[in-house]
Amino acid sequence: MGILNVTPDSFSDGGQFSAPELALAHARRMIEEGADLIDIGAESTRPYAGAEPVSAEVELARLRPVLPEVVKLGIPVSIDSMKAQVAEWAVANGAALINDVWGLQHDSGMADIVARSSVPVVVMHNRLAVDPAIDVVADMLAFFARSLEIAAQAGIPKARIALDPGIGFGKTPEQSMTALAHLAALKVFGCAILVGASRKRFIDTVTPSPPRQRLGGSIAAHLLAVQNGAHIIRTHDVAETRQALRVAAAIEDKR
Repeated sequence: MGILNVTPDSFSDGGQFSAPELALAHARRMIEEGADLIDIGAESTRPYAGAEPVSAEVELARLRPVLPEVVKLGIPVSIDSMKAQVAEWAVANGAALINDVWGLQHDSGMADIVARSSVPVVVMHNRLAVDPAIDVVADMLAFFARSLEIAAQAGIPKARIALDPGIGFGKTPEQSMTALAHLAALKVFGCAILVGASRKRFIDTVTPSPPRQRLGGSIAAHLLAVQNGAHIIRTHDVAETRQALRVAAAIEDKR
């Protein structure tokens, strides 16, 4: 899953692709590099840098000149939004997947939109505040149990749900690493697993580096995530990540 942020303030590439022509060019480049789907976000959800929330109208204004054009490129497009209104518009304009960073627990209308549109949904673990004292794995399990209950009540089958541990969201860097180390615990739910560790802050705590210099750490995290059960990897660096995953898989085939 290639990341396309059409925002002015995302933590790694804010403003870089906010112009529609630049966004479309970047989407084409990620497809050429091997992206299987493109995840478009129009509101920064930076968990530690004080991102300002935006209205649905602002989010839609950023998406209108971009999302339909990316859909025309011919691979599945995901809408990264926590707002039911935005998700509904995106699906009506060709989005094939809804990526909700609040796991159906923020906007009461989101589960209904997912159910009625019959598209898959990514349910991400999140918290309003970081608490270093909690057992983050237990917290994720409880959160996902609640999300899946909401999904079941809305009529969303498990086969259309992917779980995302939410690396960097509502977690200390140490908790993010713990979530990755114990990713296999999420298999109990019988859903696909998505991991997005690309350029996240926990890498900086292990080896100090600005976001765009965290490729090595991102690849290490993603390789381990796949070994621990991840089915989808969400990344800023499609070519390098795909190469690493394919080489790792080729070596594993020789066992």
